[in-house]
Amino acid sequence: MLNAKVIINILGLLSGINGLFMLLCIPVGLYYGDKSIISFVYSSVTCFVIAIVLMFFSRDHNKNLKKRDGYLIVSAGWAILALTGSLPFIISGSIPNYTDAFFETISGYTTTGATILTDIEILPYSILFWRSITHWIGGMGIIVLTIAILPLLGIGGMQLFVAESPGVSADKLHPRIKETAKRLWAIYVLLTVTETVLLYFGGMSWFDAVNHAMSTISTGGFSTKNASVAHYDSSFIQWVIIVFMFIAGVNFTMTYFALKGKFKKIRKNEELQFYAFLTVSVGLFVSLAVFVNNPTNFEQSLRDGFFQVVAILTTTGFVTADYTIWSHFVTVIFFWLMFMGASAGSTSGGVKIVRHIILLKNSVLELKKLIHPSAIIPVKLNGKSVNTEIVFNVLSFFLIYLIIFMTGAAFLASLGIDFETAIGASIGCLGNIGPGLGKVGPVYNYSFIPEVGKWFLSLLMLLGRLELFTVLILFTPFFWRKN
Repeated sequence: MLNAKVIINILGLLSGINGLFMLLCIPVGLYYGDKSIISFVYSSVTCFVIAIVLMFFSRDHNKNLKKRDGYLIVSAGWAILALTGSLPFIISGSIPNYTDAFFETISGYTTTGATILTDIEILPYSILFWRSITHWIGGMGIIVLTIAILPLLGIGGMQLFVAESPGVSADKLHPRIKETAKRLWAIYVLLTVTETVLLYFGGMSWFDAVNHAMSTISTGGFSTKNASVAHYDSSFIQWVIIVFMFIAGVNFTMTYFALKGKFKKIRKNEELQFYAFLTVSVGLFVSLAVFVNNPTNFEQSLRDGFFQVVAILTTTGFVTADYTIWSHFVTVIFFWLMFMGASAGSTSGGVKIVRHIILLKNSVLELKKLIHPSAIIPVKLNGKSVNTEIVFNVLSFFLIYLIIFMTGAAFLASLGIDFETAIGASIGCLGNIGPGLGKVGPVYNYSFIPEVGKWFLSLLMLLGRLELFTVLILFTPFFWRKN
């Protein structure tokens, strides 16, 4: 049976944390003298009122948090974040239509980076900063931040951690979940600060550097410029972003080991090896294809090729060039990359490389069993046997992922959207990538999508961010049974 009061209490806590983050935009607005400050005052007060009401009426809750509660808290938590997080856009008048405001907000929290804005640069600085903050909160997951606080309230957070990260494994850096959350956030902040400093010395303003760093480390993709990173015709800036996009796509456990000097553990990680190999090989191939079509500047071809490959592979979605005009063959490669994703345990979206590795290894074993039908050959990852349940989970995930992608494309096509755009928008939102194909390609946006289509794509973003099962389980009858 669901523990309703503890669920309501934690949702109140999430609303309060959202309100606190909104307050960070007020100093930015004051410094730049924009008129949107009052919208953040009203929005944060609304969040605090919701938090107080919810936490007051659930103050005598049972602190025993179960797995079923965790799934509902995570899904409902992301919904309440998006519902309240859209308030600054509406109150300030930056995005007066609620559907558009919700779409932009859920795109931020899910680090999708799909936007309905046609002119980003006219927005007030505080609003631009809020867009980037939604990325930064969603990147690591405000749930992970919350589980660092829950023990102080006498509530265990492991159920939330599992629901937030329902992948192949939820690696822990420390036996206590609160300490794990603290270490994850420490790494997250360190990477953000480091990239901010490098971008500033590369020629960005402090404001742009902070915003792009938050979008990079969260693998989000929101920029403060209409032309995205292409606005900065700087090799240094673009290579810095390439490096940090790649790092953001690495399992944070591996980043932690690197900072601790435990390189032996890193070298043995198959997912990281495959991720690095895929990035380098596809990056070089695409760069060569770009250079052949325009043999004028090899460094720029190399930079553009690697930038877009890493941006799509890590589902960051930043843009320096329109990859859809390079060639049809290259466009197909990028469409394929949209189904990859980076490492599990990173801030990226997509299927995740570790799932592809398990799928490939299981497929090879099935071929071997045709010759040796009696042999018991387990799938191995990093030298260890993978539990059969995990293999089935990966197979189910991939099948459901494809079904949802095809359903999404079909639904968008039923709204009168052309085939290329429909499949591009479906995978662009489900994979939390942002840019897709056709009219939602890297130099376009989602503003023309009908309202019902935007709500549907918002659901796809949430499904992709929470890796399907956390949300889908809520639509099953057995989840709501009392026993």
